Amino acid sequence: MEKYQDIFRDSYTGYFNYLIDEISRFHWENYFYGLIIVSLVVWSLELLFPWRKNQKIFRKDFWLDTFYMFFNFFLLNLIVLIFLSNTAEAIFNDALGFFGVTVSDFQLVDLNVLPFGLGLILFFLVSDFVQWNTHRLLHRVPFLWNFHKVHHSVKEMGYAAHLRYHWMEPVVYKSILYIPLAIIGGFTVQDVAIVHFTALTIGHLNHANLGWDYGFLKYIFNNPKMHIWHHAKILPKHTKYGVNYGLSLSIWDYLFRTSHVPHNGRDIELGFAGDESFPKGFFQQEIYPLKSKTKS
Repeated sequence: MEKYQDIFRDSYTGYFNYLIDEISRFHWENYFYGLIIVSLVVWSLELLFPWRKNQKIFRKDFWLDTFYMFFNFFLLNLIVLIFLSNTAEAIFNDALGFFGVTVSDFQLVDLNVLPFGLGLILFFLVSDFVQWNTHRLLHRVPFLWNFHKVHHSVKEMGYAAHLRYHWMEPVVYKSILYIPLAIIGGFTVQDVAIVHFTALTIGHLNHANLGWDYGFLKYIFNNPKMHIWHHAKILPKHTKYGVNYGLSLSIWDYLFRTSHVPHNGRDIELGFAGDESFPKGFFQQEIYPLKSKTKS
């Protein structure tokens, strides 16, 4: 028990000091200013090349999504994720230790022995594929879908909608991602930063008011014209749980036949069935899954 009390204390003091350092000191792996820079660049692209020209600069729920963006990116880590992540890692390692093994015993690939570019690509591919499957679970499991509804409550798409999600989502993502990443150990802080900012930029672009599909690269990278259909309120008849689950890459949807871009989706209605009664405010949305009955 004392061990986990130490984890609790160290997690919060360590991350709090890290957060203060991020805000007060600029450096090239700075997540705080990196988020601001990426957001300003993509927002500028929205203003210069708007797809929905009648959409206001400060669209519906712009400020709500902006709050979500900073809350989920920084405060959520301080309040919930760091302690949970460190505790889950300790419990998992203790469980393996009970059987006389360690995480390194399961390591199939060491990125350190691969050329820098190849190791980075492998890290990115594994991370994105695991998260693609996790995203499918958020749609297919009724309990998880109740949390994911927060993200799908967006009615007008813009870059900041990328980070409108319930705090439970990263708990699910990080828990499922832990073991696959342990199997391909050897990635560095620099690797994590590169993959993180690549995913952040692609995710912002996917949700932005931009009518881009990147030409032939649309079969590799997720894009605004594809992702708008993921948020469509009316689903195609051949699917019950959704389409276009890709986060950074679209290739998984094309490989596993979950892609759906029937025509230009610029003006389609966004949301989900019954979203008329979905709460509009941050705190009401956060407690919604705890109060609602699980429905498929």
